[in-house]
Amino acid sequence: MTKPWTQGGIRIPAAVIEQIERAGREAYARNEEACGYLEGPLGDPLLVDRAVELPNLANKYHAVDPENHPRTGREYFKINALKFERAIQEGEVAERPVKVFFHSHLDCGAYFSAEDAASMTLGGTGSPSFDLAYLVTAVDAGVVTAHRLFIWEEASRTFIEAPFSRVEAA
Repeated sequence: MTKPWTQGGIRIPAAVIEQIERAGREAYARNEEACGYLEGPLGDPLLVDRAVELPNLANKYHAVDPENHPRTGREYFKINALKFERAIQEGEVAERPVKVFFHSHLDCGAYFSAEDAASMTLGGTGSPSFDLAYLVTAVDAGVVTAHRLFIWEEASRTFIEAPFSRVEAA
C-alpha cells in the first residue's frame, strides 16, 4: 500500500521549517550537509510536526579513511543507517511514522543529486529503501535560499519534484 506522504502534498509547520533551516545554517558553519528526518501523526498522513537531526558522519569517515571515503560532509551526507532504520521502526509502532528525510546542499542549490538518489536506492539499483519523501534545503553562502521536496516516481524510476506547503501551526 502506498503511503500518502510518498506522493507529495506534505504540510510542514513554520516552526519545523525553522528547525531545518537552523540545522542547515549550523551545518554550513561546520562545512557539512545537515541531515535528519521529519515525523508526524499517522492519523494525519500529510502532516509532519517534528524534525530530528542526525549526525552527518561523512567528515569522520573521510578523516579516518580518505581513500575509501574521498568525499567530505560538504559534498554528501553519511548517517548511521541502523539508527535511522530503528527510528523508522519505532515511528511505525508509535503511530508517528517517519515521513520525510531531509538534508541540505551547500552552495549548489536545492536539487536531488545522483548521489542522493544512489543513497536512497541501494546504490541506484532499485526502488527507494524506505517509503519517504525527501526534502532538500539549499544553503548558499550560509543563507537558506530554497526548499524542494522530491518523491519517487515508479513509472520513470526517478525522483521528481513534488509540492509541499508551509503551514503556520500543526
